[in-house]
Amino acid sequence: MNRKGKLLLVAALVAVVAMAFRVSWNALRDIAGAIGADPTAATLYPFVVDGLMALALVATLVLADDDRKFALRVLGTYTLASLVLNYVHGLVPELHGQTVAWGQLADWDAANYALVLLATSLPVGSIYFGSDLVAKVLHHQPAPAHQQQPDEQRAETPAHLPHTPTPDLHHDAPTGSVEESLPLLLEQVTGRADAEQSTDPHPPHVARTAELSVEEEAARQAQFEEAELERMRQDARRTYAESAQAARPLSARALGEAYGMSESWARKQILAVRDADDADRPRLVAVGDA
Repeated sequence: MNRKGKLLLVAALVAVVAMAFRVSWNALRDIAGAIGADPTAATLYPFVVDGLMALALVATLVLADDDRKFALRVLGTYTLASLVLNYVHGLVPELHGQTVAWGQLADWDAANYALVLLATSLPVGSIYFGSDLVAKVLHHQPAPAHQQQPDEQRAETPAHLPHTPTPDLHHDAPTGSVEESLPLLLEQVTGRADAEQSTDPHPPHVARTAELSVEEEAARQAQFEEAELERMRQDARRTYAESAQAARPLSARALGEAYGMSESWARKQILAVRDADDADRPRLVAVGDA
């Protein structure tokens, strides 16, 4: 949606909220007068209830996660309370002329006590919840945008992994189907990667120095990541080639899980191995009679 469309949508929302507030304002003012508020307090009472609803609505658009759920709960609670008070005003028309007894919102004593408690507690709740929502909004930090690589993105693994050695399928793989040998294959890949990482004296990440600028550091980090990904591609292709030679070719799903990558990524490596085999296979050329 373009900028003009968004502005029109926001303007329409503000207009609807303003009209709804005007409709609700009359009922909430009469309720406030019936529970003992003076004319000035009764006039301000609707701003306390419906105003906090507007504040909670804005907070839900800004906050995230648990804070957003809290703002939604506040919005839902005050919306329900405003609905109850508007409903009571509709059932008791005498409230508009303030001809009812002071503090008498219902004939049944239990219901009357509950309604008076609800109406008198809303201003106090507005102070507490309104302050809390404003504090959450002021201290909210937007989450940084994460850069994703379309084909090399891993589903549930860290961003950087050390070089994973190729498992020896000729000697270590058990006999049987691919599904039966997959747990052992995963254990071998993880165990050898941990062993190599513990004995490698050089850390995989390049140390940050004061002489390097931000651009140089970013370029070096990108080169390192690309080299790691290329090394993993070569290892995955070699793994699949060895499994094919052992007459137990791995599926794309099994190969992807072994290297912590997606099934589509593993399928590309399998196709690369097959293309390389087709290119290396000798071609017979028919020779005609001389």
